[in-house]
Amino acid sequence: MMNPEAAAILTLLFYLLVTSALLVYQALHLPDGWRAWVLFAITRVYAPGLWRLRRNRRCPFPGDTSGIVIANHRSPTDPIVLWYNSHLGNPQKKMRCISFLMAREYYELPGLVGWISRAMHSIPVDRNGQDVVPVREALRRLKDGGLIGVFPEGGIQEGRAIYDANSGIAFLALRSKAPVYPVYINNSPQGRNMIEPFYSRADTSLVYGEPIDLSAYHGKRLTREVLEEVTTLMMWKLAGLGDTEYLGGPRPDSLDAVIPIPADRYHTAN
Repeated sequence: MMNPEAAAILTLLFYLLVTSALLVYQALHLPDGWRAWVLFAITRVYAPGLWRLRRNRRCPFPGDTSGIVIANHRSPTDPIVLWYNSHLGNPQKKMRCISFLMAREYYELPGLVGWISRAMHSIPVDRNGQDVVPVREALRRLKDGGLIGVFPEGGIQEGRAIYDANSGIAFLALRSKAPVYPVYINNSPQGRNMIEPFYSRADTSLVYGEPIDLSAYHGKRLTREVLEEVTTLMMWKLAGLGDTEYLGGPRPDSLDAVIPIPADRYHTAN
């Protein structure tokens, strides 16, 4: 007859095997691939303690339909900050990648930054702006119900204000007619290079806004003037979430007021 100690060890091993099997199954069957699952699992462990992530409310991103996420960009960690808890707001609790448009030179980097970019199914973009392939790929993924992430300012900036944005975000939003979700990131992790922010402590918070209503522009010819007008509208909506301003154009007279969320109303992003 088995003694209690041996029975306890066998029981523990059994549970470890079942847990491991479930983890492997989940990783292999995740639509975005096992690399995304590994990145998600690692981030869920260290991000809450390292970056003390908080939010003003549950993430509004959809669970199984298309959407465009726009945000300010102050750190190479911003894509992960926006992504790793995005599944908690949708009823299905479905974890899926936000495919960010990003500079090709970072996407192709060896090591951590490049691996994260590829694991999250980012879309590489040439900085010269002459390549239409990334836009077509983003539109295809939106048509298929995917989530696309865009930092309209382009590269990483400094300060709270929103810098001049590329009107390509307006083209993507109007052509796809996908809902646009603005998010302002406060106090992203900082560092002296592209790697240091990933292990630097920070007190980061997210301010989620309501989807931006662009229905008044649907059906309009996508002229330069229309694209610039829509870009300015979206960027001022984003700036309002951070209680700051958009430096790329005057504030539209028709813009609805955006009330800043008091800091004491933030919740831990767990």
